[in-house]
Amino acid sequence: MKAYTIQKNPFVVPTDDGKVIREHFGLASTSTSQLSIAHMVAPPQWSEPFQTPEFDEYTFIIRGRKQFEIDGEEIILKGGESIWIKKGSRVRYSNPFGEPCEYLAICKPAFSLQTVNRED
Repeated sequence: MKAYTIQKNPFVVPTDDGKVIREHFGLASTSTSQLSIAHMVAPPQWSEPFQTPEFDEYTFIIRGRKQFEIDGEEIILKGGESIWIKKGSRVRYSNPFGEPCEYLAICKPAFSLQTVNRED
């Protein structure tokens, strides 16, 4: 057994909001529950509902800007900046800007629809 895994074919998560999600490691791609790593592109004017995840999420912005609403505070990050959002925080992710936002999202433990706790 090799001491490493190379990911050349990430799992492309189906979406209906224009967001591109390529999970390189995680539950959907490699059945890994300890951690997930996804490369994402959020289109202009994209947003998600509020959520209160049961996992820590680390986001690194590659290019563009992304808005975070965390426990009532609004934060905007741009390319080269990163954030660690601790589990149990109420958060809403969005890209209200005119250009796409490309970023990496790392969740520990791995992202799961059962533990993201999205609001309706």
